[in-house]
Amino acid sequence: MQVSPISNTNNQVRVNNIDNKDKRVKAGVVATSLLGVATALAHVSKRQGFSLSPSVIKNTPIKDWAIFRLYDTNNPSKKLVELEGPQIIELAGASVLGGLLGGAIFDDKKHLKAKLRESVNQMLGNVLVPICCVWAASDLYKKNESKILKAVPQIKESGLASKIFNKALKALPGSFATIAALSLGILAGNRVSNFINEKIFNKKVKREIKSSDFAPHVDDLGMAISLMATKSKFSSFIQRIVPAFLCVPGIEVGMHRDE
Repeated sequence: MQVSPISNTNNQVRVNNIDNKDKRVKAGVVATSLLGVATALAHVSKRQGFSLSPSVIKNTPIKDWAIFRLYDTNNPSKKLVELEGPQIIELAGASVLGGLLGGAIFDDKKHLKAKLRESVNQMLGNVLVPICCVWAASDLYKKNESKILKAVPQIKESGLASKIFNKALKALPGSFATIAALSLGILAGNRVSNFINEKIFNKKVKREIKSSDFAPHVDDLGMAISLMATKSKFSSFIQRIVPAFLCVPGIEVGMHRDE
């Protein structure tokens, strides 16, 4: 059976229209997720003593803006925006809310229930459970840090290389503890999401761990680094890029549709 050129053209037009709509939805969802995270970050910065006055921001060098300021070894008392458990949860929540609003505005209303379910999955499975696991491990480690570090073997320091080697050895326990807690948290979060889908939403859908599920946990890498070194330019840089990665849960929510 031969398909007419007109039919092929109509099919191509429909495909193009769907693609264009999906692009518009994604652009809108990305924008609202970014707006949500930016609003939460401004709120966090304000609470931590940074001014949101346009005139103050205008007269402040860009490198000293709250979102860009890094740790300075020559001025260790310089104030930085600190992103720990509560602040991470606030940013992630704002991202999810922004993505949900974007999905409701730009996508078809028939997908709204699916997005609402995904917002619960993202907040519980991809944010709260993993962060709480790492947060708990971090607190437990810090309480026992002195005992743990005493048990770490050290070599005799005779130069820079041996000094770096000893420092690296002392960083290992905290790193392993945090990575183990994060891995446990991601697995537990996945189980929580599957439980919610099956028992609450009555959806026989098994959520597999995806690469995007790891994006919100860059903040936990910052926690891991903070266990290895209390303050450093690198650890503060990691914390500065955390808000960008926390846009991912919101985008996942806003773009979600039932298969």
